[in-house]
Amino acid sequence: MQLNRRHFNAIAVAAAVAGSWPALAQSREAVVLIVGDSLSAEYGLRRGSGWVALLEQRLQAEGRSVRVVNASISGDTTSGGRSRLPALLRTHRPDVVVIELGGNDALRGLPLDMTRDNLRTMVQASRQAGSRVLLVGMEMPPNYGARYAEEFRQVFVDVARSENVPLVPFFLKGVADGPDPVALFQPDRIHPNEAAQPIMLDNVWPRLRELLPKG
Repeated sequence: MQLNRRHFNAIAVAAAVAGSWPALAQSREAVVLIVGDSLSAEYGLRRGSGWVALLEQRLQAEGRSVRVVNASISGDTTSGGRSRLPALLRTHRPDVVVIELGGNDALRGLPLDMTRDNLRTMVQASRQAGSRVLLVGMEMPPNYGARYAEEFRQVFVDVARSENVPLVPFFLKGVADGPDPVALFQPDRIHPNEAAQPIMLDNVWPRLRELLPKG
């Protein structure tokens, strides 16, 4: 069968377009999924003033094609995050998952072994879905007792080490242990105020930046 020039050109164009599809697929914007509690859900803050919103602004300022999905819920525990995560992974197909949970487990007196297992399961599920993972650690104030505070801090260290993922050791470094921590908290003395949000972002940013796709 002979093809005239017009048919040949049409086939050539179609082949060229088809050949470009993989490249187009690879150029989709990256997705960062934040799975956290009230510290990431802008509890008590103006909309758009929390550290996650500031992260979006920083990414835009750097010209990065990254979409941030904030799936944080005030009051959430590691058990809640563990149950919600599979659907979030299927829906958003994130390149990076930031896990910021555990504080409410401690406030509710939940077993540390359960918190550790939940965090480990979340990390493993995220990696199995093809996502890089950043674990954000928390610490308890001294009134919880030195031994409990150390055991709680160690939960995050253990998970990060066993799963070989980067860790932000203390999300509220420079906020809760700063020279004037009262000035950086809301009246409830639990939730950081708007002035603390840039500090929280700066605590997360160095490790998160390392996980973002290049380019």
